[in-house]
Amino acid sequence: MKLREIYESAFRSGMAVDPRGSDGVQRVLGRAQKQFDELPESKKWEFDQEALVNPYADTRILCGDPEQEVTRMLVGIDLEVGEVLLAQALRAKGETIDLLFAHHPAGRALSRLDDVMGLQADVWRKFGVSVAYGDAVMGDRATEIMRAFHPRNNEEPVDAARLLDFPFMCCHTPADNSVNAFLQAQCDVMGEDGTVEELLDVLKGIPEYRTAVLQGNGPTIFEGGLKRRTGKIMVDMTGGTSGPVESLSKLAAAGVGTIVGMHMGEDHRKKAKEEHINVVIAGHVSSDSLGMNLVIDNLERNGVQVLDCSGFTRVSRV
Repeated sequence: MKLREIYESAFRSGMAVDPRGSDGVQRVLGRAQKQFDELPESKKWEFDQEALVNPYADTRILCGDPEQEVTRMLVGIDLEVGEVLLAQALRAKGETIDLLFAHHPAGRALSRLDDVMGLQADVWRKFGVSVAYGDAVMGDRATEIMRAFHPRNNEEPVDAARLLDFPFMCCHTPADNSVNAFLQAQCDVMGEDGTVEELLDVLKGIPEYRTAVLQGNGPTIFEGGLKRRTGKIMVDMTGGTSGPVESLSKLAAAGVGTIVGMHMGEDHRKKAKEEHINVVIAGHVSSDSLGMNLVIDNLERNGVQVLDCSGFTRVSRV
């Protein structure tokens, strides 16, 4: 496949399972087109025109020729300068590496992580929380994230890849959308009367989480108890990064009894305890691996081979 085809396949995978639905995604793209059309000519150079076809600002080709053919790629959860040097060392040993394919964003894709966070309001809406509330609080949280990432040196690994002549792309929200939809479907089958222990067993039956168990960071309870019933389960694994703490009160009021997440900070956990919400943390890197695997399956069907590193565990469902 060409790099451009891999990129397009990646963001389209995310669109196919986006919590906003196809109509919602098209509205996002339509708003981007309107914003671009209304800019004066002198300002259009500032606009990222990829946003006209790809609704995920954290998924981009960061360097490399889009028309380059890719037969084998090095895939990792985080690809930093060390992994770029690892790729160079593997290349020197005769390994074919045509592309560096990261999950977590770098470069301009990391700088604009806040752009994808509004998606969380649509996840909450499915569980009974007002979308107006979601938009309001996520707007404030996204601005906070923008300020946090603005001073960072986000181009460091991209520059290393460019200097060593490696194409480099990242795939963040499409993979997160994929794992979110995959797990929500499994949780929906459980219903509301299953126990937290049964939920853990479901997760541990998934290969990526079985591997994580053996590595010491498999699915675990952050809040709640094994014998407690789950109630309504919400999978919370997409939308850039964590939403505001106060959203947990709204979710509890809407009837969410259990949250399945990748990770959760102490302030969020304490709020969940206060609201009597069970919290099951499936695992960060293992959940990222699952999401990336679901995206990469489409690439494997087209003959692209994978060399995994940096926490990524390849599990094929082809």
